[in-house]
Amino acid sequence: MDKVKKEKLESMGWKIGTADEFLGLTPEESAYLDMKMALSKSLKVCRIEKRMTQVKLARMIQSSQSRVAKMEACDPTVSLDLLIKSHLALGTTREELANILKSGRVLEFA
Repeated sequence: MDKVKKEKLESMGWKIGTADEFLGLTPEESAYLDMKMALSKSLKVCRIEKRMTQVKLARMIQSSQSRVAKMEACDPTVSLDLLIKSHLALGTTREELANILKSGRVLEFA
């Protein structure tokens, strides 16, 4: 947000802050959510790059298509271990997983 807009909003009584501040997240909670979001987004990218349907991935991990859709949408009911297990089933290496978690960004898969 540019400085002029920020000053204008603050002069009207608005408080400017981060999503973490608004939600009252601790640094640990924020890091956890960042990791889940990065794994969810990268799972979809990896699946699509491998030209795989949600149904096929679901079969690979002995789950359902709707569960895969929830994983890709970063549904709060999805666990980190399921996201990691799914990545491993798609052939994501430990190093690639570490990079996803470290950077918080979606990586291109080969």
